[in-house]
Order: sequence, then structure tokens, then C-alpha cells
Amino acid sequence: MLLEDLRVEIVRVGETLEEMRGSLDVAVKEEKIAELEYEMGAPDFWDHPEKAQQLMRETTALKDTCETYRKLESCYEDMQVLWDLGMEEKDESLYPEVESSLNQLKQELEHLQLTLLLAGEYDANNAILTLHAGAGGTEAQDWAQMLLRMYVRWAEKGGYKVETVDFLAGDEAGVKSATILVSGHNAYGYLKSEKGVHRLVRISPFDSSGRRHTSFVALDVMPEIDDTVEVDLNMADVRVDTYRASGAGGQHINKTDSAVRMTHIPTGTVAQCQSERSQIQNREQCLHMLRAKLFVLERQKQEQELNELAGDYQAIEWGSQIRSYVFHPYNMVKDHRTNAETGNVQAVMDGDLELFIQAYLRRGMQGD
Repeated sequence: MLLEDLRVEIVRVGETLEEMRGSLDVAVKEEKIAELEYEMGAPDFWDHPEKAQQLMRETTALKDTCETYRKLESCYEDMQVLWDLGMEEKDESLYPEVESSLNQLKQELEHLQLTLLLAGEYDANNAILTLHAGAGGTEAQDWAQMLLRMYVRWAEKGGYKVETVDFLAGDEAGVKSATILVSGHNAYGYLKSEKGVHRLVRISPFDSSGRRHTSFVALDVMPEIDDTVEVDLNMADVRVDTYRASGAGGQHINKTDSAVRMTHIPTGTVAQCQSERSQIQNREQCLHMLRAKLFVLERQKQEQELNELAGDYQAIEWGSQIRSYVFHPYNMVKDHRTNAETGNVQAVMDGDLELFIQAYLRRGMQGD
């Protein structure tokens, strides 16, 4: 292969970058950042903490987008200079370096393009994930723990912060239910694609006869909403119970009655938090979760279009699985909504979910 052979791809990447500049409105965003920073410099900026935090989040998100684009633009210019030098000097030894830079640019551009699909009102928010093991006892509870690990791995790879909010250990192994908060820009936008029932087919390690088992776990995904979002919640309608955590030990257990459960009596909606913090902090987190649940419930009633908030809704019932993970008699993970599939099951279980997330978001953009 010769440097000349890279010309077409280099031109194509340059054109894509130029298109992205327009799609992202980079110049407009940079003007907006300057306006927000001026506003944040006002002496009375922190007189209204909620508004101040909202503006800071908006500024950070805008900066992240602009800085990412400018970085890609700079990398492209460096690569172009290197390619021009190689062509002028007829130095084919530069080919591997130029090709590597080009492939890296294409990969990062694809990721940036994906963020353009996150245009939902709450896509930029943190995400609350709750896993519930289905029928099947230890087998299903082990599957729930495997999925919990998968999402934690995905989040850590993406630079997101993960906090365990609630954890109920299985009777012998695994997890009956668990709730985690994934914090970071666009966490909900990416993870909303995971809402639904996940099905596992494998030879059970808990079956001495070595038979094949099918297990189900339901995953609920909600955006974390702040206090600026109006939610119809009267605390007189909420029953608050405190109890001692009964987790798996270590970070999941408390030695005092600091765990909190809140029940919204009119709707029967329940939220609970038993992370390793004080009861006051658990109450605050529990209330955030309850507001998020009631918010989702209200949106469903009013709009009957959950697509706007949480992607395609799948009823939490067995048989409505969104994705199957097959460990036996062959290896495959397949999403039943997009038909995206891979044979690299281990990579998926280690948090490599980009194939499925991208397919879901792109399908939303193109329509069914």
C-alpha cells in the first residue's frame, strides 16, 4: 500500500469534519459558552444554587462537545501535514503512522456523530438503572449479577461514575435486585436503549445434571431529574420506612437502620436506597428516585409516547425480551429490535455494548 492510496479516505474524513461543524453548530455553541461564562461571573450567581448548577451543567456539556470537535480538527490537520510531507518527500515509511491516525480519527468521528442522535430532552442526564431477577431462583439471580457487572464495566470504560443505590443479594448467589446511578454527560441517552428484558441461555453452573437453562432479568432505565423539573408529588401521600440494609456485605451493607424506602400511596410506586451513607443522605437519594419514577409514570399517562423519554418501551414481562445472550449451544448476543448481533459474548459481558447502543440510536433516527 502507498500513501497515495489514502488520499480518498483523507478527503472523505475532511468532508465529514466540515459537515460535523455545521451539524454541531460549533461557532454558535462557542458564543453560547462565552455568554454563560459571563453570566457565571456575576457576583450574585450563586444566590440561586439550582439555577447556577443547571447553567454549569449546560456550560460543561457545550464545552465537551466543542473541545472534542476542535481536538479532532487539530488531529486531522496534523495528519494532513504528515501525509503532505510524505508525498513531497516520497517517504512511504510514513504510511503506517498516517493510516493509524486516519483510522483513529474515523472511529472518534463516528462516536461524535452518535452524540448528535442524543437529542432527547433528558438524554444528557444521569441514568438510574434497576435490575430485577426473574423467576428461576439462583440461576436468574446469577444472571442479574452478570448484567450488573456488564453495565458497571461499560460505565467505567466510558469514564462515568457508578454509585450503588440499592442492593438485595440472592439467597445463595447473585442478585435479586439492584439499583445503580450512572453519572456523566449523556448517560441516560446511551443507556435508555437497554430498558427491557434480557434473556440468557446457557448450561447452568448450578445444575449438577449439566442441563441448559433459560433465565430472564428485567432492566428499568430512568433519567435522573433535578428539582427544576416539576413533578406532582405531595409528601403527605408518601409513606417513609427505614430499615437495616441486607446486602452482600462490604460496601453493600450498613450496621444501622439507615436504609430508606418510600412508597407513593396513590400510585403504589416504590423507591428505596440502602447505600453506605447516612439516613439523611439515603432519604435525599430515595426522594430523587421516587420523583424520577413518578415523572416517567406521568409522561406515560399524558403522552402515551414513551419513545420521547425512554426509547421503545418493552413491557416488563417474560417473553418480551429485547436481547438474547446465548452461551450454549453456540455463542451469540442478538438484539431483537435492531437485529444487531455478535459472536463475541465475552466482550459484551465485559461492557462492550457500543454495537447495540449505536444500532438502537441509528434505528431511532431512521425510523422503523
